[in-house]
Amino acid sequence: MLTNNFKYYLSYFSIILFGFLQAQNSASGRIIDEKTNAPVTGVAIFINDSNTPYTTTSSGNFSIQSDTIIYKLKFQKKNYAVESINISPESFQDLVIKMSAEKVSNIEAVVIHNERPKFKNKKENPAYAIMQKVWERKRNNGLDKFDTYTYKEYEKIQFDANNLDSAFMKRKIFNKLEFIFDYKDSTASGKIGLPVFLNEAIYENYGENKPSKRTKRLLVAQKTSGFQDNQIITLTAKNLYRDINIYDNTLNYFDIGFPSPAGETGFSTYDYNLVDTISIRGEKAFKIRYQPKRTEVLAFQGYLYIDTDSYAVLGAILKSTQKINVNFINGISTELEYDNPDENTFLPRKFVTEIEMTPFSKKKTSKSIIAKRSVDYSEYQFNKPLEDNVFKRKEEEYDDKFVDKDDAYWLKARPDSLSKSEQGIYDMLDKLQQTPKFNRIVKLYETLGSGYYNVVKGIDLGPIFSIYGKNEVEGDRIRLGARTYFTRNDPWRVQFYTAYGFKDQQVKYGAEARFMFNRVNRFTIGAGTRRDILQLGVQLTNDDGIMARTFASSTLFARGENASLSSVNQTNVFTAIEPWKNFQIRLDGTMQSIKSANPSEFNLMYYKDGNLRQTTNDSHITLSLIARPGAKFSQTGIDRYEHGTLAPTIVLKYTRGIEGLFGSDFNYNKLQFMFYKPILIGSWGKLLLNFEAGKNFDTVPLALQNVIPGNQSYSLAQNTFAQLNYYEFVADTYTTLHLEHHFNGKILSYIPLIKKLKLREIAFIRGAYGTLSDASKAINVAGFKYSAPSEHIYYEYGVGIENIGFGNLRIFRVDFNWRGNYLDRPDISTFGIKAGFQVGF
Repeated sequence: MLTNNFKYYLSYFSIILFGFLQAQNSASGRIIDEKTNAPVTGVAIFINDSNTPYTTTSSGNFSIQSDTIIYKLKFQKKNYAVESINISPESFQDLVIKMSAEKVSNIEAVVIHNERPKFKNKKENPAYAIMQKVWERKRNNGLDKFDTYTYKEYEKIQFDANNLDSAFMKRKIFNKLEFIFDYKDSTASGKIGLPVFLNEAIYENYGENKPSKRTKRLLVAQKTSGFQDNQIITLTAKNLYRDINIYDNTLNYFDIGFPSPAGETGFSTYDYNLVDTISIRGEKAFKIRYQPKRTEVLAFQGYLYIDTDSYAVLGAILKSTQKINVNFINGISTELEYDNPDENTFLPRKFVTEIEMTPFSKKKTSKSIIAKRSVDYSEYQFNKPLEDNVFKRKEEEYDDKFVDKDDAYWLKARPDSLSKSEQGIYDMLDKLQQTPKFNRIVKLYETLGSGYYNVVKGIDLGPIFSIYGKNEVEGDRIRLGARTYFTRNDPWRVQFYTAYGFKDQQVKYGAEARFMFNRVNRFTIGAGTRRDILQLGVQLTNDDGIMARTFASSTLFARGENASLSSVNQTNVFTAIEPWKNFQIRLDGTMQSIKSANPSEFNLMYYKDGNLRQTTNDSHITLSLIARPGAKFSQTGIDRYEHGTLAPTIVLKYTRGIEGLFGSDFNYNKLQFMFYKPILIGSWGKLLLNFEAGKNFDTVPLALQNVIPGNQSYSLAQNTFAQLNYYEFVADTYTTLHLEHHFNGKILSYIPLIKKLKLREIAFIRGAYGTLSDASKAINVAGFKYSAPSEHIYYEYGVGIENIGFGNLRIFRVDFNWRGNYLDRPDISTFGIKAGFQVGF
């Protein structure tokens, strides 16, 4: 969910990127000898700062057409001096290049550098001996050795639009917004950069290792250019970055694993070369250059600075290769500085990371956004007594005004003063918010980003992407909804929708209200009701939320006919609280009636006390324990924006059905468990693990039974079985396991020609085992049709290709699925293809 201020920022960001689409990208002229005026042929022409010639002339004339901005040309030929000229929209045609003969006397010396010295074996490489000492004396973060610790953290995040030119600034989209270019920067290379966003933050960090392990990171001051109500903007920006330890074998960028050059497995990925011995902050250090053995892999190149006495890492420079295969990313650069208080530990000193982002070309000269984050660590104190109160969450910490500080505070708090361009960002974005054209663009972006259209203050219509759907029962379906929305931190929210099916000619509806009393422990109550047509059985560990609708209820294209839809009339009340951070206790009370929405094709009838019934009446309470250790959220209101992390999800649920309560037909007990975790496996990519288990301890009809989730659509659906039909397997007791590994192109990068497509491979296997009692079969009229995967573990396997697209926009994925067993069943599909969009790095 995007907040108002986030929409301002994203809209501004999109305006800059939209202007990147056109630029000066051609040049032409002739090349002559300065003395004779004769045409010069065989001249290598380089574009901008490239080290690879774009073309070599065969005549005295040249004409260049590039897909990137041309701001400089370099001309080079043996026995001639190198000539360079700057290109502008006013000067790019009919150029005359005069080449002059190079004088031998001007060449003082020729130095040949062997960039990648070859050794018979790694033991002959002096850098290997040094790195062995680093690994033997691998250091740990010094914060872990003290009983208590505190330190201060100053963080600065800046976004700059990069590689701009005068033609770009004259685009129509910037009409009435021209003043933003008064804040541009010009570099020595002729490039133009425009600062677009700046955030500063001060944190106080507290930690305790003994007697118990506790930490707290308290935001005490924050200042953001242009937007005062800014938390989601800044945390979204910060979500680009991860904490890294140079000694780890794998470094996490965008939740993708990069091999660390200082890790113990570094020599399997990198070549090392001892370059020099230099002084780093008064300490003598080895300077070691490293580079990947294969440029197609996700790896870095750069330098390590190793103390000559202690073999501690004093600093490191990490730069991505030109062939980095990460969506929306053209390059990554990180500089690390460490202090080493003793022979076993290190302390972070300063980290600076730059990320170049663009949805277009991978070329260096492409217009892009440079996101730079610098963090200074200071004022370390150790073994100082800390009161218990320090680690408690307090109400005032969640107040919007808590982090407001005046200019005098910031002048004192900053380690270094702001540059002129950084100071100008605050003024520029304040002016933008007063511009009507910019605000209109904001509203458009707001609608596309959030899926809701704001009609009046506090009221949004939507979600717009759910307006149309289609299924066997309703035919074409129209859904209209609305919600209250005043600020990103609203403590309450009311939502409703109404829908109409043109085939069944029935009106459906849903409404829900939620209110949060306390921002610290997030004590919340809510209630809702709905009457709708739903596809049950596509999720095992589900919730009782009223507003949710499954993918299978409105599938436009599917394999086979799906008639197994249910008519659900449901009312839910709940309360939830987080007694500890990222640990929620939730209690739901639900009353519902369920019957088949298509009785002629899908039978939900069952026997109760010898009587045949078509409607299942159910009242139950559900106690859920939900742990999300390490998860990060942006907002403090009723709805929160969760950032991508490697945090696991752990859910334990107990459901108790109560016969007789509001006409309920059944007493039953159900226990369910779910564990989900993304896991980085070094340079081999990322594994997604999802395990679920559950048991119904009592006999219940099909409407309340555990259904192994199938997927008859042609779209991707997480944690479902692609080759199962809906309701094909039903179980009193079940376990399922989904393993999906993303190799990040490691295998395909070895295949000639294919590797140029930058595709990434996926492999997966899914399994389910369960049992279904005779009593559970007998209770249903059509019970003989249903069975559990009890003879063997049902399994599927397959491979997928992701990162399909062009340039930096590669968000399409295709999966190829095979059914492993239970092949003798009627109306099954043994092979299937699923496809969909997968937006991510």
